[in-house]
Amino acid sequence: MAQRSTRRGSPGGPGTAAIGIGLAATVFGAEGKAPPSRTLNLGFIGVGPMGSGHLRGLLKQPDVRVAAVCDVVEQKVAAAIKACGGKPKGYGDFRKLLEQKDLDAVVIATPPHWHAIMCIAACKAGKDFYCEKPMTLYVAESKAVLKAAREHKRITQIGTQIHAGANYRRVVEIIRSGVLGHVSCVRTFNVMNQTRKGIGNPANCPPPKGTDWEMWVGPAPMRPCNPAILGGAYNHCSFMDFSGGWLPGMAPHIIDLPIWALELGLPTQVSCEGGRFVLDDVGDAPDVQEVLFQYPGVVMTWMSNLTNSYGFDFHGAGGMARRLGIYFHAEHATLYSDYGMHKIVQENLGQELKLPEPSIPPLADHHRQWLDGIKTRTQPSCHVAYHHKVNVPCCLANLSLKLRRSIQFDPKTETVLGDDEAAKGLMPTYRKPWTLG
Repeated sequence: MAQRSTRRGSPGGPGTAAIGIGLAATVFGAEGKAPPSRTLNLGFIGVGPMGSGHLRGLLKQPDVRVAAVCDVVEQKVAAAIKACGGKPKGYGDFRKLLEQKDLDAVVIATPPHWHAIMCIAACKAGKDFYCEKPMTLYVAESKAVLKAAREHKRITQIGTQIHAGANYRRVVEIIRSGVLGHVSCVRTFNVMNQTRKGIGNPANCPPPKGTDWEMWVGPAPMRPCNPAILGGAYNHCSFMDFSGGWLPGMAPHIIDLPIWALELGLPTQVSCEGGRFVLDDVGDAPDVQEVLFQYPGVVMTWMSNLTNSYGFDFHGAGGMARRLGIYFHAEHATLYSDYGMHKIVQENLGQELKLPEPSIPPLADHHRQWLDGIKTRTQPSCHVAYHHKVNVPCCLANLSLKLRRSIQFDPKTETVLGDDEAAKGLMPTYRKPWTLG
């Protein structure tokens, strides 16, 4: 049987299943449709490596005008303005950018500890938003972003760009067809070879000229500036206070596929173990992290090791490399996949598998989906209501690791069961004066 009807979780709300397979669906309202030719004025909050990549990509769209850029590093603001021909307004405080009246939407590509506060502020300012993953680092933040997007009827997209690829779409078609039988176990992984040196051990330093370190740290605990922290999104994953580590840094791209294919809701139990056993660098994130997510009728695991990756390469030749992927262990066969390929290894059937015909319409480029959604007031494929189901498991896993015990979770009420300390851990503690909303 295809695994469809029993696993659709409530967080996606009306239309989530249709959006998940690329069909237009209105989730937060359809008011104010705009002509397809209308130019959209965008603001960019965070123009480091990731934000600059989004800026370059969106500048190629014929209906986009970059009207504002913001970063706590003055040199990055100046570089972004120059890349846009000197036309955008520049800011050092995202709140000032959100006051700019002519902005239709914003791209948020700051370190992850800022995402929830900025997404909610964008909603309240009447701006649609595109936010890099991870969407948030805590369950309460995820719920608050979802609530704000719904209340303010915002069009949103989270930056799990691989979701739009043809390979993921084909895997979803195969899994949902039921031809492989019941999927009882899914294994997901991301591993790499950082070696013991990791990101290095540079000494703490005064903030570089033009860098507002107070604003960079924002709601996170204050700590001294360090060159490694300023090294971009890759380095951020080595610092728990700013990113939550490599689990929220990479899992949203990878567990997205089974959550989409199996139409999973939120997990009922999450268990995580791991630690920092080999890496000797300036960071503090785990170099080993193993997670078990329990859903009705299926268990999903996440495996991460930063110091050696052999055995996570679909039984390949080995050698130092970053590796990622998904195994779907089903009744009749195992399907394994990474971003660009998939393969089926048949078992227990005695006859050739008849794969389904293509059925899911192609998805537009991740940016293009969002732009078109702004104009039509329809949600793109990875809007916050869908991504909430990808984000919350990662938040719960890090909480389990911190507390060193399993988290029992009620998907309907989105609350922790029988553990007051864990329940408190769903909410972050922000440094003053920052608050959630």
